[in-house]
Amino acid sequence: MATEFGQKTLSERQKGLASCACLMAQGDLVRLEPAVRSALDNGVTINELKEAFSQLYAYTGFPRSLNALGVLNKVLQDNPAPDWREGKPWTRPALWDDAEIALEKGTEVQTQLSGRPFDYTFCPQDDYYLKSHLFGDIFAGNQLTPADREIVTVAALSGLEGVEPQFAAHKAGAVNMGNPKELVDELCAWLDSEGYTLRSKWPKGEPNTAYARYFVGNSYLAPMEGGIANVSFEPGCRNNWHIHHGLVQVLVCVSGRGWYQEWGREPVALVPGVVIPIPEGVKHWHGAAKDSWMQHLTYHMDIQPGNSTEWLEPVSDEHYNKL
Repeated sequence: MATEFGQKTLSERQKGLASCACLMAQGDLVRLEPAVRSALDNGVTINELKEAFSQLYAYTGFPRSLNALGVLNKVLQDNPAPDWREGKPWTRPALWDDAEIALEKGTEVQTQLSGRPFDYTFCPQDDYYLKSHLFGDIFAGNQLTPADREIVTVAALSGLEGVEPQFAAHKAGAVNMGNPKELVDELCAWLDSEGYTLRSKWPKGEPNTAYARYFVGNSYLAPMEGGIANVSFEPGCRNNWHIHHGLVQVLVCVSGRGWYQEWGREPVALVPGVVIPIPEGVKHWHGAAKDSWMQHLTYHMDIQPGNSTEWLEPVSDEHYNKL
């Protein structure tokens, strides 16, 4: 269907809201700035982003909400595009002036989202905050639909660790608020595939401290059976130019997006399913894209006695940023 409520494929506008929400939740202001520009290019209005970042303070805290709004303000001041839209005027919700109405409306919204009445009797304070403030005051804003709000919330929670119960609850809530289940599943898969999150079946591992001096950015190492290791690169992370002597290294990209390049040749995009056999004696590097996590498996073949790795100069920002 063509309408936003019934569609089963994410629109570019929804992707824009989701990417900004996910990066805002992680506090990744470097990646958030281009994501904000892209969202505005793809139909998200300025006032919709303001409301999304404001809503998410309830999930991520005021510091990240204010920082995200600061990024939006910076983007608007630096180099605004003429086709960016302000959106419909913001109006102050009437229920902000009546706490009793806010509690009543919020209880209705929470019941719809949860699929049943929900009372958090263990902590009456939080029960009141949820009903009156989050689902009352905040959800009364006029910029985002209930379906939009849950896309924003699911995307934000997908970028956080340790919130699995809330993440699962809001995936169900997103359906209750008007999004088809297929769309919600597509949203989560898209955030993973684009590298906004690192929710993959492959282990992230521990910080790769033994080789940190040969990397720009942070990488993580998860040894596996059979001499295979999974290496996770954060966005923008790459290893130095290097050469393997006396063996062939094989890379199998399993998550996210990245790059592999041999000296003097064009870079090759790493996406899940791409396999790269690296010939012995060839100068090369590999790593994540600027805006995406990347994971690859690595193992060795044709191993000769006395094999070694020769680490060389870092991949410069100037070279990397041209990709």
